[in-house]
Amino acid sequence: MGQWLTLALVQWVALMSPGPDFFYVSQTAASRSRREALAGVAGIALGVAIWAALALAGLTWLFARASVLAQVVAVAGGVYLVWMGAHLLRGALRPLPTAAVATVAAASARQALRAGLATNLSNPKVVVYFGSIFAAFIRTPLTLAQRWGLWLMIVAETLAWFALVASVFALPRVRAGYLRLRRFVDGGAGLIFVGFGLELIVTRGAL
Repeated sequence: MGQWLTLALVQWVALMSPGPDFFYVSQTAASRSRREALAGVAGIALGVAIWAALALAGLTWLFARASVLAQVVAVAGGVYLVWMGAHLLRGALRPLPTAAVATVAAASARQALRAGLATNLSNPKVVVYFGSIFAAFIRTPLTLAQRWGLWLMIVAETLAWFALVASVFALPRVRAGYLRLRRFVDGGAGLIFVGFGLELIVTRGAL
């Protein structure tokens, strides 16, 4: 039980470290709606579920022995993050429609879910992270039931944390602040996404 509690704590700390998922959820909640942000959270949790399952199934081992595959996945993910960052930067340069001051235009929940999923899956370092913490903290072989329990714990923590982030950034006062500072917030988020993407391409892609 002690190693499970340690894993849960490590996962919480990792979730609270700002990354592409955090910036996507917070920006979506502030600029659009809590509903869309929560749909994005569902997409992120689905991505985490996929990465965690692959780590438990041994994809980390495969990446370690097939470096070309790891590089291709990293570059593809980096390109997506750079594209998303460029999209945010373009949006920051456009004037905000007058109607958006009262009601921010909303995309569909399905689009938000897909974007959240793509944001999470674009970062292959997640599977390496899961593989690392599993190797570091799991000292005994896991039964199938224990593997599913660990998987559920990680997915549940992800849903809980990002649902909290979405709820906070969707508060009226936070959204009002976003509308006042939209250019700076979107521009900053865009630069952060571009930075994450370039870091993936350069360091993980070994270009």
